[in-house]
Amino acid sequence: MKKKKKYTFRKLMTDIHLWLGLGSGIILFLVCFSGTALVFEKEIKAIFAEDLKVKVQGDIIPVGSLAESLQSEGEVAGISISNNSNDPYQFRVKTSPEDRRGTTYFVNPYTGETLKAPESSLDGFFMSMFRLHRWLLLESSIGRPIVGVATIIFFFLAVSGIVIWFPKKWKWQNFKAGFKIKFSAKWKRVNHDLHNTLGFYSCIFLVIMILTGLCWSFEWYREAGSTVLGTKIFGNRGGPQIESQADFDPSEELTIAEIYKVASEELNYSGTTSISFPSSEKGVYQIRKTNNNNWSPVVSDQLVLDRDGEVLQKELFKEKPLNVQVASLIKPIHTGEIFGVFSKIIYFITCLIATSLPVTGTIIWLNKMKKK
Repeated sequence: MKKKKKYTFRKLMTDIHLWLGLGSGIILFLVCFSGTALVFEKEIKAIFAEDLKVKVQGDIIPVGSLAESLQSEGEVAGISISNNSNDPYQFRVKTSPEDRRGTTYFVNPYTGETLKAPESSLDGFFMSMFRLHRWLLLESSIGRPIVGVATIIFFFLAVSGIVIWFPKKWKWQNFKAGFKIKFSAKWKRVNHDLHNTLGFYSCIFLVIMILTGLCWSFEWYREAGSTVLGTKIFGNRGGPQIESQADFDPSEELTIAEIYKVASEELNYSGTTSISFPSSEKGVYQIRKTNNNNWSPVVSDQLVLDRDGEVLQKELFKEKPLNVQVASLIKPIHTGEIFGVFSKIIYFITCLIATSLPVTGTIIWLNKMKKK
């Protein structure tokens, strides 16, 4: 009589991996495919859009005058100034009460001419990819939790996949097979290696994407992450909430150009400066500046100035506690922007592998079913 095999922990992990993978495969394929397309969105759109540059000619028109010329379009809420003299100024204008984030207007600082925003023929495509990645092209209230649940399943797939990757007998000879793809073998073996080996190499980056991506899917997860980190995730999107306490004559109020000068002196390095204008009588100037020579293109320092130029708050990113730094970098860690092009290349390859895993995994299952 044949002895009945024990139901081992490894077998449990294999079953979890199989059935979770089959149940979520199509959703994970769509989410990973759209994520792959979004990694180099800015770079690809820039190729198909006109490069917006201005010619250096004469003196720069005062920022206040440029802002006044846009008041007919709506409330001028802020400006972004690059250290490159060939880049136009970018004004953020709230064209209506519904336009909360504002519409970007490109202005030539030498002539005052309002330039047409560069459009890419791929804008519609990438918006569709974004909606597919976040909500599966459904209403956000429906698509967001579906993607969130599939992402949680992906985490268990990654963990169980690593357990299965380890050979039953821990000998170097057995481990070697899991580190390489045997392209000289039959296609079934090649397909197995593509799933097994590539899944192993990409696992750590996939887990990082999963753990950060869930912050957009579930509020309870975001709150739990905030508790673990000891600081709020996405808790300071609008910048420091500080009101002007100064009691000064309106004639002493600095112009935008003078505010920019103070910001440049306080944050004395080459980079792009973004200034949000006061929106009320007690409002202040909120400045954000990125350093062109920093280790990350997305790290920025923050400055809050009163309307008379007094520094109310100065926050240098390098001086923030580690937990606050991590919390503020959740988005670039998820998208791969954290280290610029270098990390984007790694994320692109990882997302490409992740897109292939549901396909190769399903083929492995079909081959086993045929064998049975």
